[in-house]
Amino acid sequence: MSKRRSDLHPEVEAMLSSLEVFPDVTQHRAADLRDMIVSRRLPLTRQPEMRKVDDLVIEGPGGALALRVYAPYRDESVLPVVVFAHGGGFVFCDLDSHDEFCRSMADAVGVVVVAVDYRLAPEHPGPAAMEDVYCALNWAAENISAYGGDPEQIAVAGDSAGGNLAATVSLAARDRGGPKIVAQILLYPVIDDDFSTESYELYGEGYYNTTRAMRWYWKQYAPHGTDDPYLVPSKADSLAGLPAAVVATAELDPPCAAGEMYAKQLAAADVPVTEYRFDGLFHGFLTFPALSLTGPARARLWRMMREVLTLPAASNYRSH
Repeated sequence: MSKRRSDLHPEVEAMLSSLEVFPDVTQHRAADLRDMIVSRRLPLTRQPEMRKVDDLVIEGPGGALALRVYAPYRDESVLPVVVFAHGGGFVFCDLDSHDEFCRSMADAVGVVVVAVDYRLAPEHPGPAAMEDVYCALNWAAENISAYGGDPEQIAVAGDSAGGNLAATVSLAARDRGGPKIVAQILLYPVIDDDFSTESYELYGEGYYNTTRAMRWYWKQYAPHGTDDPYLVPSKADSLAGLPAAVVATAELDPPCAAGEMYAKQLAAADVPVTEYRFDGLFHGFLTFPALSLTGPARARLWRMMREVLTLPAASNYRSH
């Protein structure tokens, strides 16, 4: 077992120990890695229940692009929309890997969620994934009213690599005069490829997500370098005019410092920012509902999301 801090919550310590069996991504072909991860996945619970869940395919920039739309039970006739990009190092995960998380978000926040099955690296290096999520944003702006979503109230969100995609899609929408985005929700986002930060030095080994893995992910996604701000959003000439941001980081995560720095860059550009660091927690924890600390952390995140979307408190939503 890797040497870790002695003050971790016992469940966090136990979870990190169990996650040490996660395959060393640097030792496998991407396609084989995906098969290994899917083979270990538990069956979908399809919980919480939704009013409607639709799997559909639209025409994307690289061909067929799969989406999954989640419409929760609500009394309101129109709800805000969240276009969601899953994590997975730009290399793996899919609609099913984040199905429970998207359902829980739709149910607890009170939003229609559009999850995007974007093209994966290395077969499709960046910014292909960003272009797919941008395509899904355009689709939502034109079609989401059929699902009870408000095309004037669209946010983008993502965890890990998906947080990068939410940030870069926000840049693209601003630069291209695309659909108005009301908020960007960045969950322990992979902002850049600076591996010299304090969080990389402290937590680059032994805390599930490693420096070694992160270097590999970036090589898959950006084999020709990371000068493009649509790959690394902090390299944009200006961050002014971007949508309000929620930036949630995890203390034990190597990319934590980069996420915090990006929040400061956004604030310096007069972008409204809500920043929160989940101390004592590790990369990816929001998608581990069995961890007892995840429920309270999600509740805080849902509250931050409702606030940035100017939605009423959770007590006003209908439970099923």
